[in-house]
Amino acid sequence: MDSLRQPRNLRRDRPAPTGFDFTGHIRLLCEDMTTRLEQLRHIDMSRVAIGFAQTRLAGSQGLHATLSPMRFAGGRLHLFRRKRRWGMQRLFAPDGREMLYILTFYLPRFLDLPFREKLTTVLHELWHIGPKFDGDLRRLGGRCHAHGPSQKQYDAHMETLLDRWLSLDPPDSIYDFLRRDYQELSSLHGRVWGSKIPSPKLIPLD
Repeated sequence: MDSLRQPRNLRRDRPAPTGFDFTGHIRLLCEDMTTRLEQLRHIDMSRVAIGFAQTRLAGSQGLHATLSPMRFAGGRLHLFRRKRRWGMQRLFAPDGREMLYILTFYLPRFLDLPFREKLTTVLHELWHIGPKFDGDLRRLGGRCHAHGPSQKQYDAHMETLLDRWLSLDPPDSIYDFLRRDYQELSSLHGRVWGSKIPSPKLIPLD
């Protein structure tokens, strides 16, 4: 069955479990960043799904966050590979809104980063969202279209964006939770929980 006609849906709201809602707090942070920063105002966070994945090993090495686009280059719904047509599994909110991106954070690894690095990591992933907000990534040219010719310059740009956002006086309540690591949040609230969203899969359409 063509998955473009049989989409996956985000679960409807359920009574919130006790503890710290990580994905809910991260969403508020992302909404503030995309509202205050002119460079990110093309992003409609109501069409960005946010989830977390649990890491098996502790420590700072490995992925901290990823952004999964729900479209191919240029916002296309399908591509041809090895003479076959492929589409991306689609994801819808309960009210029918289609998600164009999935932003995933890896816990506890992300929460165990230094405070400022957590904030730059969030900006790093938001910056990958294409300026047309069409489900495709921002493409910077060169061999590494995601980060451009220089990872060092990319990281420096994220630091500049962070300084700009902080200069706009966002409320401390939006990001204060990032001052604590995973263990501290767990001890304070009893547990850390949030939404889990499977990675989208390529589906053959022909």
